[in-house]
Amino acid sequence: MTGTPLPGRPDNLTPEQEVKLQEMWTATLHIFGVPVPVDQSNGDTESTTGSESQEKRSRAGTDGSEKKKKSRMSMFSRKNHDDSSAESVDRTSIASGEDKYGQTKEFHKVLASQSPEDIRTAFWSMVKHDNPDGLLLRFLRARKWNVQNALVMLVATMNWRMQEMHVDDDIIKRGEGGAAEDSKSSNVNIKREGEDFLSQMRLGKSFLHGTDKEGRPMCFVRVRLHKKGEQTESSVERYTVYTIETARLLLHSNVDTAAIVFDMTDFSLANMDYGPVKFMIKVFEANYPESLGVVLVHKSPWIFQSIWKIIQGWLDPVVASKVHFTKNVEELEQFIDRSHITKELGGNDPWTYQYVEPIPEENKLLADDETRQRLLDERASVVKEFEATTQQWIKDSKSREALRQKRADLAERLRSGYWQLDPYVRARTLYDRTGMIKEGGSIQFYENEAPKATVTSLNATPAPAVNGPTPAGHGDDDLD
Repeated sequence: MTGTPLPGRPDNLTPEQEVKLQEMWTATLHIFGVPVPVDQSNGDTESTTGSESQEKRSRAGTDGSEKKKKSRMSMFSRKNHDDSSAESVDRTSIASGEDKYGQTKEFHKVLASQSPEDIRTAFWSMVKHDNPDGLLLRFLRARKWNVQNALVMLVATMNWRMQEMHVDDDIIKRGEGGAAEDSKSSNVNIKREGEDFLSQMRLGKSFLHGTDKEGRPMCFVRVRLHKKGEQTESSVERYTVYTIETARLLLHSNVDTAAIVFDMTDFSLANMDYGPVKFMIKVFEANYPESLGVVLVHKSPWIFQSIWKIIQGWLDPVVASKVHFTKNVEELEQFIDRSHITKELGGNDPWTYQYVEPIPEENKLLADDETRQRLLDERASVVKEFEATTQQWIKDSKSREALRQKRADLAERLRSGYWQLDPYVRARTLYDRTGMIKEGGSIQFYENEAPKATVTSLNATPAPAVNGPTPAGHGDDDLD
């Protein structure tokens, strides 16, 4: 299973799905303000919108960001809607569709208030080590291949990341080391937030360890360790996003979903807190689509039955169908090999959670502005080439196969380039310190196994290696 590309992924698309991906890229690049090249197959000089000429787009680029915003907004109006244009988004059709979390409103807010370059920067920051196609395909699958709705979801997610949660410039950049610094602050509120975040890490309220039978990385949540009011709501949300973002680092093209095991051992009503549950449901459904493979609720007591009926009503039916209840280790073994089930849950894996505190100077590379900027510039160059090649892949049907391979090579360069950049933009985690996440992005879940490379394309050519630091320590909702 783990060696075969799953359906609807970059290396396993039907012709119809590839067309949808091309339409999604056309729409996305338009929002980024990326100039559209001349059609290489027939010399067409019209832009891909079908309503703006290359000359008009050039004028928009010289007149400042305000005209760019107006140009992008006009593209989504009924008056300028072109039914033959893949990226034209009809405001009415989106609003009348499923919009559980008000993402359509966020979408239009972003287009009206953010520059194309800001949106573009947010997207490529979100990509990290992912295959860019794989990221867009998550949103397409989550919206049943409706390009308009997938685009709304994507743009709203980028706004959530950069304006609401500050995922990349705060949560990931500061991490556990930042929380340790905050816990010593003279500001009472900052001190509380830092202490609350670290207390959850030290408790092991949730942790990442091992894989299930499908090779998916597992996140265990020990529900009994959460009590409402012990930590601030914001620190719980920050901790949740931090865990999800860390789990993202463990995924790759052939294993791009995770498993969550809610350990309900010794659960009582004192552990029930609807706020974090709603937040978790929202972020997985709205901001991390197609990221969960299975959810296991283990050893839930009878008092949880009525609670589950409430929670189930909040879930998308597709999500709810992925939730399974297990009563004992034998039932858990249907999803996880017994050798990968911890002894705490009745299995044979002797591993136990132990928190390793942040190490002094482990994040010193975050202060190396010169190296970070050099790597960012190198990445920006690859991004520009990927975007240009993507436009050719969309427009030039005669060279499509060669362009597919070139895009795969560039996606691999982005992946390997991210891991060179990683120590300069991401604070070290527990999993770096204990050796599960290794230099260059390889993952070692168990001590007796060889590290697994987080490859994104089986046919891609690796980029040249760049020396980087050695980690301390030792060796998205609709679900899929």
